[in-house]
Amino acid sequence: MPLSHQEVMRRIRDAVLECRYIVTPHAWMEMREDDLIVADIESALLGGRIAEEYRDDPRGTRYRVLGIATDLDTPVAVVVRFVVEGQLLVITTFVPKADAET
Repeated sequence: MPLSHQEVMRRIRDAVLECRYIVTPHAWMEMREDDLIVADIESALLGGRIAEEYRDDPRGTRYRVLGIATDLDTPVAVVVRFVVEGQLLVITTFVPKADAET
């Protein structure tokens, strides 16, 4: 039985607070392109919500979390997956376009 979004967000927050996450090179590149810093990603993951769940990947379920950057204004989307027990992988991150579905 899949976990509820509330339980997944608890696990995501725990991983961030305990520094049990890895940022992929692709996510670093996307952060740089959107002028985001690690604190913005942490802010989005700590205060955000799951906007979408992708179960079609054989490597595991991915979650798109929507939150707000540290400036308390910029929306941030972060796609994550759990790779090993409790370890969170930040796959990509971006500032959603204003006309994009959130």
